[in-house]
Amino acid sequence: MYYAREPGKINHLRYDTLAQMLTLGNIRAGNKMIVMETCAGLVLGAVMERMGGYGSIIQMYPGGGPVRAATSCFGFPKLFFNNLHEFPLSKVDSLLSGTLSTETLPSEPEDNVLVEEESNGLTDEKQTSLQETEEESTTEAAMEINQTEEQETMDINAENVEFKENKEKENKENVQEKQRKQWERRKKLIETAALLREKNADGLIVASKFHPTPLLLSLLEFVAPSRPFVVYCQYKEPLLECYTKLRERGGVINLKLSETWLRNYQVLPDRSHPKLTMSGGGGYLLSGITVVLDKGKSDCSNSEALRMEEPSSKRCRVQDLHC
Repeated sequence: MYYAREPGKINHLRYDTLAQMLTLGNIRAGNKMIVMETCAGLVLGAVMERMGGYGSIIQMYPGGGPVRAATSCFGFPKLFFNNLHEFPLSKVDSLLSGTLSTETLPSEPEDNVLVEEESNGLTDEKQTSLQETEEESTTEAAMEINQTEEQETMDINAENVEFKENKEKENKENVQEKQRKQWERRKKLIETAALLREKNADGLIVASKFHPTPLLLSLLEFVAPSRPFVVYCQYKEPLLECYTKLRERGGVINLKLSETWLRNYQVLPDRSHPKLTMSGGGGYLLSGITVVLDKGKSDCSNSEALRMEEPSSKRCRVQDLHC
């Protein structure tokens, strides 16, 4: 539906490309997956459906919060969301460098303090209401107004006091809810950071509108060795740059850059033929498998390669200087 009506919201991700992403990413029940996508939650929902509520999913999101418009359309039960975690992209660098500020959590939300403030506020309101009634009685005795007018003014004042009390109670309840939500968000953030620090994710899927190279290089640090990763992009050039960066960096094998080709066929008696119109492109996929990156060996290999690239005259001069 998204691809037919609003493909821009899902970065022109075609359904057969999404199926290949799930296959190349080896998504199955019991996995610990990292998903970074800006496709309105469509890729996240597909991963959740394939895992069937077993395992854990960490969603990396840009901005203030994750977008899950398409995920809600799947109709998942609440159990599926128990193992769904979220982490902001803005804090990935601080998590990798070990400077993530995990603020101390209170054991419980601060309900007692708010209850005390409510009781103090009610006593103050009672005192103010008593002062108002006394002032009204003195003015009534001085002015000698009719009894009907006195009853009307008292009713209006009582209604005003009740209205003020209800408003203040609503404001304090809103403050309590905000504090509880902040406490829950901070607690979930710390739990997700602890999961990422283990660096044993079973796979990584990236399908975003951002450039894939910095995203992939930073998120691969959280993936365990011998695990697959898949990157989707609508265009080929960013993935080519990402391919070259990964080859220079090392730590990955079986790198493949592929494009799926989809064509619909009409199947009728004596009239079976491919349709005249077909999809122009469904995006590109970069897939591979992570391996342990030995920094010492990579440095030595780089130095040896540089030596072999040097001309023979320069190498002879360097050897004479060392002698």
